Amino acid sequence: MSNYCLAIDIGASSGRHILGSVQDGVITLEEVYRFDNRQLRKNGHDCWDLDNLWNGILGGLKACKAAGKIPATVAIDTWAVDYVLLDGADNLLGDAVAYRDSRTQGMDSVLEEKLSPSELYARTGIQKQSFNTIYQLLAQQREHPEQLEQASSLLMIPDYFHFLLTGVKKQEYTNATSTNLVNAAARTWDYDLIRALGLPEGLFGPLSMPGETVGELLPEIQAEVGFNATVVLPATHDTGSAFLAVPAKDDNAVYLSSGTWSLLGVENEQPITNEASRAQNFTNEGGAWYRYRYLKNIMGLWMIQSIRRELNGISYVAGKNTFTGTGRQWSFPDLIAAAQEAQDFPSVVDVDDAGFLAPDSMIQAVKDYCAKTNQPVPETVGEVMQCVYVSLTRRYAEAIRDLQQLTGKTYTSINIVGGGCQDGYLNQMTANATGLPVYAGPVEGTAIGNLLVQFIKAGEFDSLQAARDAIRKSFVIQEVRPM
Repeated sequence: MSNYCLAIDIGASSGRHILGSVQDGVITLEEVYRFDNRQLRKNGHDCWDLDNLWNGILGGLKACKAAGKIPATVAIDTWAVDYVLLDGADNLLGDAVAYRDSRTQGMDSVLEEKLSPSELYARTGIQKQSFNTIYQLLAQQREHPEQLEQASSLLMIPDYFHFLLTGVKKQEYTNATSTNLVNAAARTWDYDLIRALGLPEGLFGPLSMPGETVGELLPEIQAEVGFNATVVLPATHDTGSAFLAVPAKDDNAVYLSSGTWSLLGVENEQPITNEASRAQNFTNEGGAWYRYRYLKNIMGLWMIQSIRRELNGISYVAGKNTFTGTGRQWSFPDLIAAAQEAQDFPSVVDVDDAGFLAPDSMIQAVKDYCAKTNQPVPETVGEVMQCVYVSLTRRYAEAIRDLQQLTGKTYTSINIVGGGCQDGYLNQMTANATGLPVYAGPVEGTAIGNLLVQFIKAGEFDSLQAARDAIRKSFVIQEVRPM
């Protein structure tokens, strides 16, 4: 039997196929394929290009075959909250609208007419975010009620792709909790809430846990990619997978999954759904083996990524970092260097302000916020970047202080996983802002967490703790001390 497992990890901008194997307790990874993720403007909304994603999934499976490295198991994780509806013949109803689309504006007020924010949080323990699935469904209910009436299945994005691979529909627990429709204590759909919102109960079936088998590849998929494999549920919510890969040595560590979003928090055995927790807008997302991810969802590297995309093609005037002209391509190291040159720039923005969710210009949004709050307005690339770095790390420090108050615990370190852990400047500023040592790595946190579930199912490790111990043996973890 093959000793390879395959994690298909799809993020907001790209997807990748990462093969994993274990030899003498050491985990090795190999990226075999990468593809773009993109959004399309369809029927007045920003939507995911599902055809492109599906072609990318198949392309990566074919790349495994071409490399002669056939995985025994395959598992897909993606971002949370977004979903598709299928009719009785399993055809798509409507589009896969992306969470940054504006259709959910005002839906919180619609929901509050039926249920108070306090009661909703007490039931589900999920932080209020304008793009949560509950608000998306209310928006769809208003715009296209016929689609909900015709639907026989609701699948989150990774559940949908697992279905396309196997013909088997499963609703995976960790991603389901992001809908704001799962009862935190009961760990299943809150049908009283679903009925109160007038949503079809039949769309919400039994929840499945990470580690469960979905099924084997359909015959037509086997014929196309050239092999068979068993599809297994990981924690399909990418943050759920990333948290599994945190190699924390004790219970006093804060976890930070650093990517497009910064997910900062801890693991709890029970949810915290009291009013103090709601007031601080912490979330209790379901994790593998019913571990609760108690965390704060912070805007994260989205701001830096957006600034880089905006700047590329805009020229650099030596010594001034101005935004005029066209031509220069900015790398992330370029942006870090520019920020370091502007370390004395004092302005700070609220990175969780709705104005940074999907602005036409992230640079202008930062400048406008500074002007609106009577702070110095950044005029150079370095000043914009330094403002973002300071704002992010101060938000991390605030979230950790709130976390300590809510849990009654004192935290002594921060473990950062994901692509953001490669940013040494951000790591150092995080250590400085929080006064805590930072342990940065592994980079491929989400893919590793996806693979850990497969490894445990295959018997490579007998527990999550054993798997986490192997991470420390297998990957470089950089320690950064406050300065």
